[in-house]
Amino acid sequence: MALYAIGDLHLSFSSGKDMDVFGRNWANHEEKIRKNWNRLIGPEDTCVIMGDLSWAKKIDEMSEDLAYVLSLPGRKILLRGNHDMFWEANKTPALNRRFEGQLEFLQNNFYVYKSPVTGTEYALVGTKGYTYEGKDTIEHAEKLVKREYDRLKISYEAAAAAGCSRFLCFLHYPPTNIYQDDSLFTQLAEEYHTEQVIYAHCHGFMRFHDSYRGMHHHVRYSLASADCLNFRPMKVVD
Repeated sequence: MALYAIGDLHLSFSSGKDMDVFGRNWANHEEKIRKNWNRLIGPEDTCVIMGDLSWAKKIDEMSEDLAYVLSLPGRKILLRGNHDMFWEANKTPALNRRFEGQLEFLQNNFYVYKSPVTGTEYALVGTKGYTYEGKDTIEHAEKLVKREYDRLKISYEAAAAAGCSRFLCFLHYPPTNIYQDDSLFTQLAEEYHTEQVIYAHCHGFMRFHDSYRGMHHHVRYSLASADCLNFRPMKVVD
């Protein structure tokens, strides 16, 4: 039993959109993920899928994508990504009700993972996040960062109010910009003495070092986008 993470499955069984623009290694990436997932993850394991699950724009258009995810073993916790158009921000409770017992959606809430090895309970907190990538104005980016910071703070506060004291944070976007300046997200992680921050979103070798990787201010940062992991879910803790 262990906790894993992987982001950016970018499933497109219905839409037919591929990811080849990011490299030939994306060819048949769904089968690569399935093979590695089934080899690593069993029914008693947990995996956080860190956003950009599907290219579908509506939940009713992603039946094949959902069937793929549901066929994978283990407990599955989903994070919202920038391409997850099916997941409206205010619809998280409805999604959790609709897929109760099958999928869990992480936004404005938290989940608990208990290590069978150490007995340690971790609060799994997270949100989509945001970082400036030069595609909008700095003012607009700052507005989006603040909105996502507020959502992440709700997640932390709910976990702390429930008595949790050890935190693992999941973001879709990297926690900082490409200059790796500290951000509201890194500050919040440090405030709650978070042990790890795991993020996704960055595709292609040239983007793999857009943000922190490794230890920074006593927090371990890891990039878990699918291609960075060579489509192999990353173990977070046993």
